[in-house]
Amino acid sequence: MKKIFILIGMTLLTAPLSARADITSKLSSSVQLTVNAAATQVERVGSSFSISGTNIDTTDGTTAGTVSVGTITSGVYAPGTIAATQDTAGAAFSFSQSYTQGDAVATSAPTVGTVGNFSSQTSTAAGTKDTLAGTITSAGVTTITAGGAGTTATGQFVSELSIK
Repeated sequence: MKKIFILIGMTLLTAPLSARADITSKLSSSVQLTVNAAATQVERVGSSFSISGTNIDTTDGTTAGTVSVGTITSGVYAPGTIAATQDTAGAAFSFSQSYTQGDAVATSAPTVGTVGNFSSQTSTAAGTKDTLAGTITSAGVTTITAGGAGTTATGQFVSELSIK
């Protein structure tokens, strides 16, 4: 009989105890309100000039066999006048010339809403707060109210449950 009690006692000591678990619960609320600032983004395009050909002679009007260096004013290149004549009358020839006029160098920063002297310009006005608002009550109720143009409002509730 004593052996049975010892056996039962050892079984109880080696048996797993009741399940143990750590449970963590986290709740959080947040509101983010944003009013955008005024901004202007520009891209200045530079000048480019290209000339090529075969079986031709070029002149800038003064010197034969030359291509004018042109002039630069306010950062904009202006090629000189180029004349091309065929080397041998009636023979095959090719001539190609291209010019892209660049944007003048700005003398002041761009102003939001005005069109500057740039090929690519994007302006956005400042946001207006108007009725933009956000609240979180002690009961966890989140309320957001839209504002004017150029604003964002984000309300968030996060519930996290962790069991180990």
